[in-house]
Amino acid sequence: MATIPLTVITGFLGSGKTTLLRHALADSALAGTAVIINEFGTIGLDHDLIESAEEDLVALTTGCLCCAVRGDLTRTISELLGRREKGEIQFERLMVETSGLADPAPIVQGLALDDDLRGLVSLERMVVTLDAVNGPAVLGEYREAQKQIAFADAVIVTKTDLADAAPAIDAASTLNPRTTFTASASGRIDTSLLLPPPDANASLARWLELAGNGEAEHTEGISSISLVRSEPVQAIALTLFLEALAEACGPDLLRVKGLVQIAEAPETPAVVHGVQHVFHPLDWLERWPSADRRTRLVLIGRNLLPGWPRLLLNEIEREVHAAED
Repeated sequence: MATIPLTVITGFLGSGKTTLLRHALADSALAGTAVIINEFGTIGLDHDLIESAEEDLVALTTGCLCCAVRGDLTRTISELLGRREKGEIQFERLMVETSGLADPAPIVQGLALDDDLRGLVSLERMVVTLDAVNGPAVLGEYREAQKQIAFADAVIVTKTDLADAAPAIDAASTLNPRTTFTASASGRIDTSLLLPPPDANASLARWLELAGNGEAEHTEGISSISLVRSEPVQAIALTLFLEALAEACGPDLLRVKGLVQIAEAPETPAVVHGVQHVFHPLDWLERWPSADRRTRLVLIGRNLLPGWPRLLLNEIEREVHAAED
């Protein structure tokens, strides 16, 4: 059986990994790709935001890929290979989208040195997304982002429709002068960037050297809060809620994303994306991607109080209802 090439797509929180992957998988050049998605938090969202054959899309939501679910990753790949051998699914390559807090070192060691995967799967590409808006500040503060850039054999500078790519490239170049940089607007790229490069073996040797003992490094104080509710949210209440989050948390609110059932349009879920104090305009899906129509929001940040977002939303809704009466 031929070795299956594997691409890891990583990058800090809110840098555009899921948007990039969603656009890339629509390209026929990536037909036959099985995707494994890891998210930091207790509920999964990214798999609902990516269109792919359901049997070829696996979500790992039990923790950070480089820590709690590193073993889950190798087991999941082994299970996919087993199903492929039985003819239950067909794929020619694997892609892994990590959580935004992933440290590549233990991921590289797990994929390259696992006895069950040796000779079956080959780690050949490490693509890192870097946010042109927040990237320079993030690289100056978060060890996870620095490590991701250090391992990159390709850096895709995202959101260049919102900010100049040059400051982000300058900041990243000091961490990894060997990597290549490509600018991307709205998540669109040449999908060949996700395919194996000619010198994949040389990259693997460098990754293993960088990985050292494979221990993950993480910034202290970062946590995830999930907000799940069955009741729809009024559009004005959602707007006020997001504004309040941005004002209260500022740069400590590293990532907000989710699907929201809007009371005025319950059949078309709103997609929420926010990074620190910047929230993108609401996007809308044509329909719910699954039978689950609950509002699901994930907040990731530093020093977040677990029950506070739910209390904030409830209080805003009470004020909105009182103003309508």
